[in-house]
Formats: sequence, C-alpha cells, structure tokens
Amino acid sequence: MNDQVKNYGLEEAIAAVAARGTIREIYFVACGGSYALLQEGQYVVDREAKSIASYGYSSAEFLSRAPVRLGKDSLVITCSHSGNTPETVAATEYARKAGALTISLTNLADSPLDKATENTVFYEWDPLAVTSKHNSVMLLLLVFGILDKLEGNSKYALVSKAVPALHDMGEKLKEKYAAAASEFGESHKREPVIYTMASGSNHSTAYAFAICLLQEMQWVHSACIHSGEYFHGPFEITDFDTPIIILKGLGNARKMDERALAFAEKYSKRLTVLDAEDFGLEAIAGEAAEYLTPIMFNLVLRVYAVELSDSRGHPLTVRRYMWRMEY
Repeated sequence: MNDQVKNYGLEEAIAAVAARGTIREIYFVACGGSYALLQEGQYVVDREAKSIASYGYSSAEFLSRAPVRLGKDSLVITCSHSGNTPETVAATEYARKAGALTISLTNLADSPLDKATENTVFYEWDPLAVTSKHNSVMLLLLVFGILDKLEGNSKYALVSKAVPALHDMGEKLKEKYAAAASEFGESHKREPVIYTMASGSNHSTAYAFAICLLQEMQWVHSACIHSGEYFHGPFEITDFDTPIIILKGLGNARKMDERALAFAEKYSKRLTVLDAEDFGLEAIAGEAAEYLTPIMFNLVLRVYAVELSDSRGHPLTVRRYMWRMEY
C-alpha cells in the first residue's frame, strides 16, 4: 500500500485486526446506501473466508437484536458517509462496549462516527468517478487485506493490482453507455415504477439503486428483486410493459441472473440489461473480477440515474423529508 492510501487509515485498520489475533466473525452494520455498500464486503467474506462467519445488519436492527455472542473475537465494520447517522454511531458504541473490535468507514474526519470507533478508514466520494480511494475500493482493500493477514487469501494481490486501472475503465464505460443511458432516461421518465434485479455481489447494487436513486432521489416506486427469488413470487408482476433493470454479474451467481433474464425477456418489452462481461474486469482482476463488478455497475447506473433525473426535471438532490424535518 502506498503512503497516500496509508494516510487514510487503511493500513492501520488492517494491522489492528492482525494484532487482535483471533477474529471468528465479522458484522457489517450501516444504513441505506452505506448498508448496501457494506454488503459487498459481506459477500467477499461469505465467499472467501475459511474460518470467519459474516453477518449484515441495518444499524437499528443490529441494536435491536443485540447478538449475545458479540465479544472479543468479533469485528464490527460500520459505515456512514456523513459520519453522523445516529443509529450507526450508536451501533459502533454498542459494539465497542461489548468488547468487539470496531472499524468504521466515512467521508468525514472528526465526525461522531470517527470519534466513536477505534479505527477509521476514510474514503473520497465522486459518484461519477472511480479513484483509488473510492468507497467501494477502500472497502474491498480493507476486507481482502484482513483475509490476507488472517488467512493468507491470495485474491488481495489481484484486487490491489487491479485498482489503478479502474479509473480509466470507468471513464470508458461512461462513454460507452452514455447514449443508452440518455435513451433510458427519456423512455422511462413517466414510469411510475421501475424494478431492479440482480444476485451475488451485485444484489446490494440493485438494492441501493432501488432505495436511494429511484425511491429517495426520484420519488419513483421501486423494489429490488433477487434473481434467485424471482420465481418464488415476484415474476408474477412481469408483463409486457413492466420496466426491470437486470444486472448480469460474474461468478457463480451469474446463472441465477441468466435464468431470470431468460424468463423476463419472454414477457416484458421494457427490460434494461447491463452485463458485467462487457466491462473487461476479468482482464485486469482475473478470479477476483466478480468482486469488482459492483463498482462499475454503480458507476454506470449513476449515469442512467442522471439521465433519468434530467428527463424528469427532478434533480437528484431534491428531498421531501430527508434532512428537512425531524424523523
């Protein structure tokens, strides 16, 4: 890791985990878009860890469940972009009191979350650019760095090697999808509901797009459908005019996406399909490519959201309730 990244607390956080000695479980705890982000890390642990269990909770749910097993062998990773999400700060404080090691990701130094946690990893944020300190990048380096230290996971090297190429890849993808995103915005500007569907490492990306970009920022009704759950209820809403954004990922989960798409395209003429195989990640990350797909899907989907926002005349910054009143 270079000195610039080290100054963001990444190396220190990984060293703190290594110094702890034994970690038997990792909890990923946050709210909203930050919760969706941390699910990317949980997916990595589920797929790669040999002796560490992982759990993901919304911050309020974590406090409500109050896991009795939480203790010195636990690592709790929390995240809040602003660093002042009350439930996440409280969850971090609760974890520390229970004896767990805490690491928190945030964009803001000296925030309540930064003060509440033992170790802070800072990130930079531009929704339309991928840098070496992007939130998803820092999370992946943190999680794979931990697995490298504790279990010698070989994919840490693959991810680290791929990071410098992500910015230019992202810029090319924005150009590649610009026309399609513009057409999407115009053709979907009057849709009252837009569904998203994905699985594996990308399910959290589809979830974030549904609740943050569509519901929160565009006031468009939406729901995220897991590709593997599509045939267990949700496929009944599929009709010729049902808009669904489908993300086709890489790795084992791709089979679920392909099966769901094969059915949906028979009955709906309003599908928007984004395929991770078109990104070129396998060429730079090899076997670790599936873990990088959320980064690029989030970037491309943001381009789609900007175009939808412009076509609807509804800026992504407008809110009715959030930050405007007590709740």
